[in-house]
Amino acid sequence: METKQFKAESKRLLEMMIHSIYTHKEIFLRELISNASDAIDKLYFKSLTDDKVGLSKDDFAIWIKSDPEKKTLTITDNGIGMTEEELENNLGTIANSGSFKFKNENKLEEDNQIIGQFGVGFYSAFMVAKKVTVISKAYGSDKAYKWESEGIDGYTISEADKQSTGTEIILEMLDDTEDENYSEFLEQYRIKALVKKYSDYIRFPIKMEMTHSRPKEQSEEDKAANKPLEYEDYIEIETLNSMVPLWKKNKSELKEEDYKHFYTEKFYDYNEPLKYSHISNEMPAYNALLYIPSKAPFDYYSREYEKGLQLYSNGVLIMDKCADLLPDYFSFVKGLVDSEDLSLNISREMLQHDRQLKAISKSIEKTISSELKKMLKNDRESYEKFWEAFGLQLKYGVYSDYGMHKDKLQELIMFTSSKEKKLVTLDEYVTGMSEEQKYIYYATGESIARIEQLPQSELIRDKGYEILYLTDSVDEFAVKALHQYKDKEFRSVSADDLGIETDDKKEELKAKEEENSDLLKELSEALSGKVAKVVLSQRLRSHPVCLTSEGDISLEMEKVLNSLPNTEKIQAQRVLEINPEHEIFGKLQSISGDKDKLGKYAKLLYDQALLIEGLSIEDPVEFSNLICELM
Repeated sequence: METKQFKAESKRLLEMMIHSIYTHKEIFLRELISNASDAIDKLYFKSLTDDKVGLSKDDFAIWIKSDPEKKTLTITDNGIGMTEEELENNLGTIANSGSFKFKNENKLEEDNQIIGQFGVGFYSAFMVAKKVTVISKAYGSDKAYKWESEGIDGYTISEADKQSTGTEIILEMLDDTEDENYSEFLEQYRIKALVKKYSDYIRFPIKMEMTHSRPKEQSEEDKAANKPLEYEDYIEIETLNSMVPLWKKNKSELKEEDYKHFYTEKFYDYNEPLKYSHISNEMPAYNALLYIPSKAPFDYYSREYEKGLQLYSNGVLIMDKCADLLPDYFSFVKGLVDSEDLSLNISREMLQHDRQLKAISKSIEKTISSELKKMLKNDRESYEKFWEAFGLQLKYGVYSDYGMHKDKLQELIMFTSSKEKKLVTLDEYVTGMSEEQKYIYYATGESIARIEQLPQSELIRDKGYEILYLTDSVDEFAVKALHQYKDKEFRSVSADDLGIETDDKKEELKAKEEENSDLLKELSEALSGKVAKVVLSQRLRSHPVCLTSEGDISLEMEKVLNSLPNTEKIQAQRVLEINPEHEIFGKLQSISGDKDKLGKYAKLLYDQALLIEGLSIEDPVEFSNLICELM
């Protein structure tokens, strides 16, 4: 029998495909099942107009048979089959498929789409098989033919004995090695798992004889003697796939329980989802099920977490986690996307440049944003649960990529408010502002309790203005990225200008600073290298001192940045503010000129301000001794 050679370009493509295109060998079964479904689709389509076919939709099926002793795996369909010429054209030339031609010629409707194609996908069989045999009999033909190949060295085609129409593919599996276990693909439950994973929604039944074990019936004597049970094997024909994708059903057919059950089963979450969306989109064309979990996975805020939606091509899984479908700030969303416009044989690298995928991604992003806004407006309780789990991610989204996504996310973010300690949106804050209030005020700290003790906020509180509490490490960075909301600028309670002080008060403070310039100079000298300057404060009411900062780096940002690994230590331009109305200021005035004593007071007050800010003092022993000495 003459061995025919693959064309030179086909040989190169076969080698590339086996070693490069597919990173997971297990997808070979997905490809062969898809091809079988393709072939059945063709004959089913013909049966709609040709009574001679003699088969209804319920008669079509794909069979899988495993023979561990012979080390063979067989996939059989009763589809359209192939003639000798089609075997030559479809299997002899890699990536030459009749499926696209068939699809275009017949202008198939959505329910009759071709999900697979003979071509590159078929050759994935050689990732696990040392020999592939295809026996096929075309519809309407009297003869059957056998195609055999052991890989890139070529193939043979000969007549074969096959009674029924369809195709049988026999894989003679590769021998196991230290690195690869090919025998696993002969195990019944491994096959079942792969079908469930990749081909669960193929719309024709995928059947397999499954071997089970059951106890033998015992005689009364054996029961009386308490003899141990003996077991026997029996064979049961199982349908391995569910066939109808939930996302392709009409919404009117489904109940809320259906969506929730699908989520907990499909995505292995014990908790019901907080929100779900069933999408049927036309431009771009895709179906999708999107879920917002009620709780963050344990590894969500770690490097180990992988974002992404499952990606299907007309019911066949292409990728388990397609990261390109979700922006990072919506990485908490779980679900799947199914599009008939995506090629089944598309690599991860090709997906990154696929226009259709990018269009789907943009559409999904808009949908997620819209659903979150609806939840915020109509179901505040659920949204606050969502915010507790994933709000941090949205704030990272505001700050990341130099704030380029802030306009998309600013309506969704929330902070705890000083009024009633409740979460508020930026819109709610601005709506509640009085006419004379110029800025959106915020305060930063490790906790709400610590923030409420900050002396810097006294003047803002006295005015009755609302303050946003920023307690997460990313919060101030996000606020800096936003800069303003609805023309209202964000302003820290530690800022130089709070927009509250009257001109008279400013002039009065300026006069006091000039009057006490020598004292402030002596204090600054005593704290040289620790603070940029010492000034009189207009924001303090009951506290003697506080620390503020000049420039873009605040004290809280300093703490966050210095907590990061492998970064140079950063220090904000610190300013020590002293309350001129506090009795401690009178004490300082009384010892002005005594540099030694004034220096000790300066250090003590500076350390006190550090502790209020939650910053470490350099020398706790010196701090303790100074308290004892000056008391």
